[in-house]
Amino acid sequence: MHYHRERGFEHRISSEITDPAQYAARRQWLREAGLLATAAVAGGMGVAGVAHAQATGTPGARKLAASKSRVLGASSSEAQTSYRDATRYNNFYEFGTGKDDPFRHAGRLRTSPWTVRIEGAVHKPVTLGIEDLLKLAPLEQRVYRLRCVEGWSMVIPWVGYSLSSLLRRVEPTGSARFVEFVTLADAKQMPGLRSSVLEWPYVEGLRLDEAMHPLTLLALGMYGEVLPAQNGAPVRLVVPWKYGFKSAKSLVRIRLTEQMPRTAWNKVAPNEYGFYSNVNPSVPHPRWSQATERRIGDSLWTPRRKTQLFNGYAPQVASLYTGMDLTKNF
Repeated sequence: MHYHRERGFEHRISSEITDPAQYAARRQWLREAGLLATAAVAGGMGVAGVAHAQATGTPGARKLAASKSRVLGASSSEAQTSYRDATRYNNFYEFGTGKDDPFRHAGRLRTSPWTVRIEGAVHKPVTLGIEDLLKLAPLEQRVYRLRCVEGWSMVIPWVGYSLSSLLRRVEPTGSARFVEFVTLADAKQMPGLRSSVLEWPYVEGLRLDEAMHPLTLLALGMYGEVLPAQNGAPVRLVVPWKYGFKSAKSLVRIRLTEQMPRTAWNKVAPNEYGFYSNVNPSVPHPRWSQATERRIGDSLWTPRRKTQLFNGYAPQVASLYTGMDLTKNF
């Protein structure tokens, strides 16, 4: 998710939860909002139908068939955030800085046709359509914790596959050390681009070994359906052990580089938003503590939760940072 510079926790956190079992009511709500933009691979439409449904809102065609992931750390027994909260409480500054701005404005996003260019320090640069990405590797469901730098969190079931499946296809060269992610910047579709809060397009980056880690997800869906526009349709990054702004949305270009890329929030405030941005309760943001978090959907009387190092994924990813000072390389 993309996050802005808060002056503390100035957004009121919603405690209104929609029961996931209320499928029919939610379906009608999505139709009325113009956000039923999905397609069912399992229903026989195929990947071309998915892309068409993302753009046209084809009724009854939004499911994505996915198997349970066997990647260590890719499942969670924690209660999942409701679909309503996960799709109506977002940071996606291309559509506005309010938490409900993406829900209100992202319906204008056209996700078909859509291509992603993979280039740079690779032997086999390629441009892939969303149809190609949907069939590049078997789709998996992964339930990840998501931790925002603002101090709130969610638990979301994503659909996708390890980014490494895509990167191996383009064959990184020996000089590749980092991966840069560039997102869509189209002022006709994205009213937030009129704001100067960030430099556009939104750019994020990872070290190559981080990008190749099995937990780093190229996400094409959530809650068993294709991604809603406000959550980064049609394809986004999810890096569960980092603060959410590292997980760039609506990707259009992936570039492998020798030099560390300059990323959006790091350019705006390098003393507040480091390149690594690993979740770390011991490293406070300059203007607030990161020791605790509020889970979206909890009541106002529910105590804040303790933040976990690497968002709870330390057993899987801590070895990536052996010997590093995580207070300096924040």
